[in-house]
Amino acid sequence: MGVSGSGKSTVGAALARRLNVPFVDADTLHPPANIAKMTAGEPLNDDDRYPWLETVGAWLGDHRGGGVVSCSALKRKYRDRLRAHCPRVQFLHLRGSPELIGGRLAARPGHFMPAGLLRSQFDALEPLGPDEAGITADAGQAVDAIVDAFVVRAGP
Repeated sequence: MGVSGSGKSTVGAALARRLNVPFVDADTLHPPANIAKMTAGEPLNDDDRYPWLETVGAWLGDHRGGGVVSCSALKRKYRDRLRAHCPRVQFLHLRGSPELIGGRLAARPGHFMPAGLLRSQFDALEPLGPDEAGITADAGQAVDAIVDAFVVRAGP
């Protein structure tokens, strides 16, 4: 979980390889209307996100034996929706400064999420709570270090 550009897809794919489980990038599960809205520079609202979160949650529910999904899951209530489908889900919050993430977005051509929406994501972000299963990691670390930390601290 984390804002766009935090490394969710890269770290998620690496974690899935390490655990030998399926991986999906939740961006591929967005309905076309959400993609169009973000491409136009408009942030999604809860009404836009809820059907998408249900699709992501259904994927998690279908992979209770193991699976990794990269998903922004910016707010606690979004993570609660995902937990409703898969109560044992663990989150890996990739935290980075606006400068780090902004630099990554500027270097990522062709993605539907414009850098102009980054501020709205940071504004919406509710960090992983102490009562939520998972860990927070520095998005500036090497991918392998992040995966190692998750596997060691959160368990497979």
